[in-house]
Parts: sequence; structure tokens; C-alpha cells
Amino acid sequence: MLIASLGAFVSSLAFAGDPSLPGHHPLTQTQAGSVLISELRCAACHSGAPSSSLPEKTAPDLSQVGSRIRPEYLRRFLESPQSAHPGTTMPDLLASKPESERREIAEAITHFLVAQSKPAAATASTAKPDKEAGKSLFHSVGCVACHGPQDADLAAKRSSNLPEEEEEEEENEDPVLVAKKKIKPNAVPLGHVGEKYRLKSLQAFLFQPLLVRSSGRMPDMKLTEEEAMAIASYLADEPVESDAWLVPSASLVTAGKEYFESLNCTACHALPSMEPKPLVGSLESADLSKGCLSTNREGITAKHSPVFSLNSEQRSAIIASLREKEPADTDQIAIAKHLTAFRCIDCHVRDGYGGVHDAHNGFFKGSELNLGDDGRIPPPLTLVGAKLQPAWMKKVLLDGESVRLYMSTRMPQYGDRNLAHLPGLFRRADVLDGPELKIPKPENREEQEREKEKIVRAAGRELLGDKGANCVACHRFNGKAANVNQGIDLLTSYERLQPEWFYRYVKNPGAFRPRTVMPTAWPDGKAIYTHILDGDTDRQIEAIWYYLSLGTSAADPSGVRAQNTKLKVNDIAQIHRGRSRIAGFRGIAVGLPEKLNYAFNAETGTLSAIWIGDFVNVNWSGQGSGDFNPASDPIAFPQDVSFAALKDEKATWPLLPVMTKEAPTNPDPLYPKNVGYQFRGYFLDEAFIPTFQYRSGPIRIDDRSQAISKDNKLVLRRVMQLESESPQIIWFRAWRGPIERESDHVFRNERIRITLPDVETVMRSDSGHSAWQELLLRLSIPQGKSTLEIQYEPIKK
Repeated sequence: MLIASLGAFVSSLAFAGDPSLPGHHPLTQTQAGSVLISELRCAACHSGAPSSSLPEKTAPDLSQVGSRIRPEYLRRFLESPQSAHPGTTMPDLLASKPESERREIAEAITHFLVAQSKPAAATASTAKPDKEAGKSLFHSVGCVACHGPQDADLAAKRSSNLPEEEEEEEENEDPVLVAKKKIKPNAVPLGHVGEKYRLKSLQAFLFQPLLVRSSGRMPDMKLTEEEAMAIASYLADEPVESDAWLVPSASLVTAGKEYFESLNCTACHALPSMEPKPLVGSLESADLSKGCLSTNREGITAKHSPVFSLNSEQRSAIIASLREKEPADTDQIAIAKHLTAFRCIDCHVRDGYGGVHDAHNGFFKGSELNLGDDGRIPPPLTLVGAKLQPAWMKKVLLDGESVRLYMSTRMPQYGDRNLAHLPGLFRRADVLDGPELKIPKPENREEQEREKEKIVRAAGRELLGDKGANCVACHRFNGKAANVNQGIDLLTSYERLQPEWFYRYVKNPGAFRPRTVMPTAWPDGKAIYTHILDGDTDRQIEAIWYYLSLGTSAADPSGVRAQNTKLKVNDIAQIHRGRSRIAGFRGIAVGLPEKLNYAFNAETGTLSAIWIGDFVNVNWSGQGSGDFNPASDPIAFPQDVSFAALKDEKATWPLLPVMTKEAPTNPDPLYPKNVGYQFRGYFLDEAFIPTFQYRSGPIRIDDRSQAISKDNKLVLRRVMQLESESPQIIWFRAWRGPIERESDHVFRNERIRITLPDVETVMRSDSGHSAWQELLLRLSIPQGKSTLEIQYEPIKK
């Protein structure tokens, strides 16, 4: 049973969610107000601020701000922070000044700050701007969770992929879920970034943000320099006009320093040889209708009182926190405040609050679709203190350790000073009971104990293998690939997990992750494999735990294959059927003796890849067939249907549905049947070259490809025999991606040259990718038989 106090906390707090803070958090109004007081640094100027369980938030380091930020942006930001950067927590310190004086002060402080900075050294960088790569990274590694999608078309496409039946189920949802869906997604604006940073300075910030903002609200996303440059080029182009270094004026530097001190900027921003002013009036006795919390300039009584851009909910929460004396935070409330302030709840669920917002759900991806949400959504944090070993939790929070290699979203790094104490909070707050899983001691063992150890070791090995629960079908083992899905390596379990949590999770995974695809070998607590350890559930789980404790010395369970098998092609064509990332679930790889290979997606009837060199690497599954991947770099084609009956050349091509959200299988099971495709098998000729047979509507197609030499170059010649009982108009899509016309019937890019027959050809822009094209053929199919021939020439890099 989970501890009773946890249930009480969830029922009392989990869905309070005061609107003064973003996200699906559990904080009451006074608790949310205390977070705002901490985040806005009220204690930097005022005495009497309530104590906070959150680490002190520091302002950005300004020591090199002139080399990082464009001077013109800096001036505009100082003049009016909210105008330059909507949503910033920097208060308006010049709110009581007339416009002309505001501009004068901002100009002077800009010169002063630039004078404190050294010009950025012109260092040669190997990182090259790649906007498309930056766009992909931004929308996959986790930036979307806080900033929202930056591409409107992409956001619309993601939301349109949600299954329609989910909308129908909304009426039956409980009030808590309905309330959660009304919460707006986080969208910290980034429209100012291009005006704020130079390209290289933005790259440097994204690469190591904690150097400038040590408080970690902008975390380190573990980007490489190349990735940081790619995202920087996506968010901010270099301007065409010159952006010369500002030469500070001596008189303005002097004036700017005086303004910087008189406005008490040093209360938040530390600079050498400058001290903040003494704290002013206590918040305990302050008139909260005036000063910083004023809604208009008339309410500003102090000469330099800053104005924060707060909405009515935020003001009410701050006032409630200052007026109501709350008891000291419990560990659970302190955790909730941390997860809210650092936006952990934008990705993780804990105790019924938090989680990925529906508007962002489609951007969370993984390479293992069959794992469902487990493969793409960051894991829940409920009972994480009872789940993870303390040392491992520190590795995750402070060292960026990760075992979910299939997940695109990255675990951000917030820095030791911000979260070093969080593992202790989790350990105290999260308690889970369970049986003690005993590990035999290697020293001073009697013969009877050694014999018992052999039995336990053999039982654990059998249970993990394909003669038992077959855990190795979906989990890697000691670095070796699994047969079906590439889940977390089982040998990390003993180092990562606490035994009580392990026992309860493997016994009933659904109690911890309701939509998990992980099955249990002990439904209702009863063992399925009764021949192992007399069907004793506790002994079986204990045996697995012991076996995993052996670490890398543990022998591979049955069903684990140490190496991939590389299939070779000799004098005749070689065929391998199986799943593949480049050919789908019904992939067929064909290796030709000329060292020219291709893959055919039988699910959609399309040529899906071509490559030169070695054939394929195969991971064998328990059923005897194996997943395959090309043994050399393939030229990948789209895996949608190749033939379709379109209304006209402007009609959208019917695309293979994208598998997103909770559905690990095809969300449109009628595709591709609903566009007329039907696979009818294949036959082999004397050279074992296959001819694939399929239909597109009323048209029967025989599709055969072979290698030929053309102008001393290796070419794949594809001949399709089409047969129809009546004249038909059908469209064939020859390519989707970057391509350009070389001549009337020849098209190419840097990887492939495609030669088409003398038929009507349409090359149109791809609606989903600005730099891509679709190459379509309009085919007038006569009654009877006709032929379509296309040649593909791979171009060596």
C-alpha cells in the first residue's frame, strides 16, 4: 500500500492549481504567492519577506552583457522591459519617469554595461548554421515544453494527428481532467531573441546557459556546439545590416554608473566594487496597494519604485502570501514548489498533477513506437524518491545520466546549487514498503547456501529469457539489442532502482504507469510460470533481482543474441523480410549481386530505400524473422503509397498516418486500403529477383527492379507492368524531398538521379517542408497492359 499521508496530500492539494502560476500545479493561492515572491526576488529590496523552501533565484550575470547582447536591444529593454521582452520578470525601474528621461537613462546604462564587457573574441567555430536541423532539435529535445512550438504549421499538423475518438470521450471525463484541459500550455515568448542576440552569442548561451543564468530557470539541454548553433540559426538570423561594436562614451559611462547605483540595480545584479542599498520597508507592514504591486503609475509613491508586469491573479496570490501566515513547507509542498518553479511539471506527472499539455503532446517523440507513451513521454515522478537509488538520482539531476536512449526529449540540467538538495526531499517524502529482496552473500557461505544460490541464479536467468517472462524481448541486456523493442537495459536496474519499488513495479506495472505496454508475469499476484521456484511470486521476483545484481558477470538469458547477423549477397539475389525503419513493419530487403540493394515496403507498395555496398544487418526475433537495417548509408524514399487517384495536380497526397500520442499502432487502420492499395505477394525468377504484385484501385501492378550498367554507372532499373480493364487516370509519386530538374526527364539531388519516362510530370512544393518538392507523374492508363519504367542512379558522396 502507498503511504496514507501521500493520499491525503493528493486529495487536498493536487488539483488546487491557483491560476497565478502556469501549468497544472497543486499549489494553493498562498503557496503560489510565495513562489512568486521568490521568483521576483522581493527579498532583494525588502525586509520581512517570507522564508522560502526554493533556492535563491539570482539575476543574470551582467559582467559580459555587452559582448552577448546587441546594444540597441539592451537600450530598448532598459527603457521598457515588457515592450522589448513580453513576459520578462525584470521590473520596469523607470516607470515613474517621462519618456524622454527614460530613453536618456537607458542609453547611459547601456554605455556603462558595454564598457564593463570585453569585445567578444572572433574565434573560428566548426559549427555551421543549419536552420532545418535547429527547427527539428527545438521541437524534439524539450524546448517546446516551456516555449511552445515556434512553427505554426507544425503545431497545427501535430494537433490534427490526435485521434478523433478522444474528442468524443471528453464528455465522460471526470471534472479534474476537464479542469486540467482548460489550463493553457506554457509559451515563454522567444520573439525577441533575434533582436537580442548575435548568432554566435546565442549559440554560446544555448551551449552553456548556466554560466549566465545560474539559477537554472533556463536549463542546460546538453546541446553540442553544433546543435546549439543549429537552434540559434533557427531562432535568430544574423542581420543584413552591419552590427558594429558600440564604442562607449566616457560621459555616458559615468552617468550610466550613477543611474545603475541610484536605481539599485546592484540589489539583483552584482558588479565589481558596487554594493546594493540597504533593505527598505518591511513587507509585513507595507501598504500592498501601492509601490511594486500598484496597477498604475499614480500608485507609485517611491521615487524609484519598480513596476512588475503582474496580472490580477498574481497580485492577489502575492498579497495572500504576505498577509496569511503559512506554516513551514512540508517536504511534499516544497517538492511541489520546486517542480512548479523549475517547470518540471511541463514534462513529468507527480501525484496527479503536471504532465505534458495536449497542445505539446505531439512533439514528444521516441524511436521505439511500440513502447507507447513509455517510449516518448518523460517518466512520472510519483514516488520517485522511493524508486531511485540516491546515488542514481544525483546522477540524473546533476550529471545528466540517462538510460532512455530511445527518447528524443532530454533531461535538462539545472545545476548543483539549485537542485542538490532535491534528492533529500524526495527520499523523505516518498516511502514505499515491500518485502526485503535478499542477495546471497559471497563470503563465508556453506555448501547449502551455494547450492541455493545456483538455483536462484538459474531461476532468475530463466525468467528473464524467452523460456520465461521473455523480458529480453523488449529490454536490452548488457548492451545487447533486444529482439522486439529496445527498452531500458535490464542490467541498469540494480544500480538505479530501490528493491521495494522494483518488487511492486514488476508485480503490477499498471499501478505505476496505467498506460504502460509492459505486461506482468504475476497477474493478481499469481505466477504464470509455476514450474519455476514452485510458482512462488516473491521468490521469483527475488531471483530476478539477485540475477540483475550480478551485473555484467550475469550470463545472457536465453533469447539474447550477442551480435547482429550481416547477410551477404553472392551470385544470386538475396531477400530478407522483416521490420525496418526504412521499410516499415512489412519490409522486404533485396540484395543484388552487383552490390546494389533496395527495400520495398509491402504495407504501402513503395520502393522505400536504395543503397550501394553491403546488404543488411539483422536482429533475429523469437519468431525466427528479424528486424533489418541497411549495412551502408541508404537513400531513403517516403513510405507513403506510390500510386493514388487524385482529383487534380493540387490535391494533397494521401500520407501514411503518423503514430503519435498514446497510440503505438496505426491510428488509421484503414490506410492504405482506403486509398485502394492491396498487396498480393511476389514471385522469384531464375536469378531470385522478386516481382512484387499489388493493386492500386482497379489497376494490377507487377513491380520488378534489377541492377544495370549505364554509362559505366550502376543504376536500378524499375519496370512496372500495369493492367486495367478500363482506361484510368492515376498519379505516381516518384520522389518527395529536396530535388531539382536536370533536364526534361531527369531530376536529381546530391544523393540520387531519377530518370522518368516521357509522360506528364508535375514538380510542386511540399506543403509540410518549405525546402522539399513532390515529383508526380500523371499516368493515362489504357485498357489492357502498359509499362512504366523508372531508373534510379545513386550518386556517391
